[in-house]
Amino acid sequence: MCIDPNTPPPSPRVTRRGIMAGAAALAGATALAGAATGTAAAHDGGDRGAPGRGSSRPPRGGTMIIDGGTLLDPRTGRVTEDAVVVIEDGTVRSAGTRKETRADVAAVGKAAKVVRSDGRWVLPGLVDAHIHLSNLTDAHRAVRLGATSVRSGTTAFYQDIALRELARWTPQRVPRIRAAGIFVTPRLGDTILADPDLAPLSLLKDGVRTPEALRRVVEVNLSRGVDVIKTRVNERAGSPTENPLTQVYDREQLSATVAAARRGGATVLCHSYSEKGIHDAVTAGVDSIEHGVYLGERTMVEMRRRGTYFTPTLAAMASLAADPDPILAERGRTFLPIAQRAVRRAHEAGVRIAAGTDSSSGAVDPIGKEIELMRAAGLSALDAIRTATTNAARLIGLEGTAGRLARGYRGDAVLVDGDPLRDVSVLSSPSAVVGYGFTVDA
Repeated sequence: MCIDPNTPPPSPRVTRRGIMAGAAALAGATALAGAATGTAAAHDGGDRGAPGRGSSRPPRGGTMIIDGGTLLDPRTGRVTEDAVVVIEDGTVRSAGTRKETRADVAAVGKAAKVVRSDGRWVLPGLVDAHIHLSNLTDAHRAVRLGATSVRSGTTAFYQDIALRELARWTPQRVPRIRAAGIFVTPRLGDTILADPDLAPLSLLKDGVRTPEALRRVVEVNLSRGVDVIKTRVNERAGSPTENPLTQVYDREQLSATVAAARRGGATVLCHSYSEKGIHDAVTAGVDSIEHGVYLGERTMVEMRRRGTYFTPTLAAMASLAADPDPILAERGRTFLPIAQRAVRRAHEAGVRIAAGTDSSSGAVDPIGKEIELMRAAGLSALDAIRTATTNAARLIGLEGTAGRLARGYRGDAVLVDGDPLRDVSVLSSPSAVVGYGFTVDA
């Protein structure tokens, strides 16, 4: 339920530039491998450039034909049996019936790897709009479970920025990432070690609360190349010593954070639980409400008017309900049904809902689990699937490249052994995942 700011820092031998240097080293090795197979430049789907990148260009995506199977387009709801998806250099060239794709199949010819999907359903790669990935193991698990694009919910030491760069070189191992950098929160804890420019904030008696301090943390994040800014209005639910209904920032403080983010071209997601806190965050102009357990009717109306998204992270609450700590377990059991009712009411009110697992720390949940909980909350199967495809893609700024398998979209796909419109649980265990035209490593 949001990363602990006191996560131990990396080894002191790892300098500020060391993470990016490591990424560059792996990138260079991959570039040599790509050159050996004749690959060249890639389409990155609008990913923001991080400072300090080298001039070498990542390899192109794979060329693949996904042959047979039943194709689902979440945007239209169209179901195509015995479908074909043609991916060239990591981008979808065509997807549809054999007749509709015949010319493109001939055009890519023998260069394409053929993946047989008879008896399976084919969907676009899923999108996890709230996840904490800080190492390669977790990143690989997330993409193997179908999340080919994700939005970071922050990391303690800018690991998500390094992972974003690695994803451009190794889409078989790392999902495409919209990075959030460090949490804009009153108490930075050890996260203050993430960047030397944060050091002056250590002198602040009351922590990061003034407009100047809030802007400073946002500016440091932006200088590191983040795509989004993560802040909070309430304390954490995942800590037994905190009260998630206690408000830590008011509307004016949130507005200062939003304004600083906007100046840098970044969107803002906000950790929130209490009804008043959620309303303050929405009226301050955040782009999405995370968790939002006690989301009220008046705020739903405001969210629909403003286009604010709701990312309820139901899977995190379900995990909390199983926590060995009795305080956290009771909290999870209480919050989950309330949040599911909020999801149903928000959906009926026309609020856009996006799926996010809030996974972290070696416990990455499949994004399919969040879809299951959306379905259990009362959404139709198709609408539940949309929360992790078209809706989430639009929220994180990848509307034109993620969430569908259609011409011009990125070649990300999940294959499942059942009909997700009858049983969405099949999405929690994909039989195969394709990332940027490559088969994702098992």
